[in-house]
Amino acid sequence: MPLRRHLLKTILALACAALSPVAAWAAAFSSDRISIKTEGEGRDVILVPGLSSSPRVWAEVVKAVPGYRYHLVQVSGFAGQAVGGNTEGAVAAPVAEEIARYIASIVQPGVQKPLLIGHSMGGSIGMMLAARHPQAVSKLMVVDMLPFLGAMFGPPGTTAQSIKPVADDMLAKMRAATPEARAQRTEAAIKSMINTAAMRAPAVEDGLRSDPDVSARAYHELVTTDLTAELKNIVVPTSVVYVVPNGVPLSSEQMDGFYKMAYANVKEIRLKHIPASAHFIMWDQPDQFQAEVRSFLK
Repeated sequence: MPLRRHLLKTILALACAALSPVAAWAAAFSSDRISIKTEGEGRDVILVPGLSSSPRVWAEVVKAVPGYRYHLVQVSGFAGQAVGGNTEGAVAAPVAEEIARYIASIVQPGVQKPLLIGHSMGGSIGMMLAARHPQAVSKLMVVDMLPFLGAMFGPPGTTAQSIKPVADDMLAKMRAATPEARAQRTEAAIKSMINTAAMRAPAVEDGLRSDPDVSARAYHELVTTDLTAELKNIVVPTSVVYVVPNGVPLSSEQMDGFYKMAYANVKEIRLKHIPASAHFIMWDQPDQFQAEVRSFLK
């Protein structure tokens, strides 16, 4: 009898696993541009990290804000992941399409559409997805990213076309960098983007384990992609949290005006400036960031 009960329990467990939405979604989706793992139970939330980053940037948020099923996106070629389908060409736009395809595979009749939070390049990917697939998500949160990053690299009136020579030069220099130079550049960049010294090591590790060419091409793509005109296609409530980057000679008021103008085309927008933080807000101001996430998810 004990053996029979054990077998029945095993069969029941396997049957439940087969009916589990998480198990079914994982089995139904395959991609060479992204991999996705899920944590928790509840309403679905897609979390997209930034350039040369990994889902570890969301670890504290996932722990601090339970009650949701988090879908943690890892871009191929970043943070030690195989390059896969990101071997050549654009990275962000194709990844946005893959996430849209993933969402289509998990949405069940009668189930609310997921919410999406993207940091940096993940924010650009979120904007692409919400603009090009308006019915894919129910809400969008962009963490410290502009719809046209290239505007930060040129004078007023800069366009995607006019900034291309600058982006091309940056791409060539990134590709030509020696491993030593790349390590120095990565450490310097992370120091400027994370004020909390204790949190810099994991970001540096992710950066150095990223494929140099995938990162270089993705950065070039971000600088030369202007999503401003597409923002009018975003029909879901959108939140943007942002900072004044270290080294940028703009006041808080000037940055507020810059973001207000940049996101003017979004129908339903909420802008929130986070003071005393660099680019990785989730690590520099964790309490305030988690409060913003809670508010957004509700």
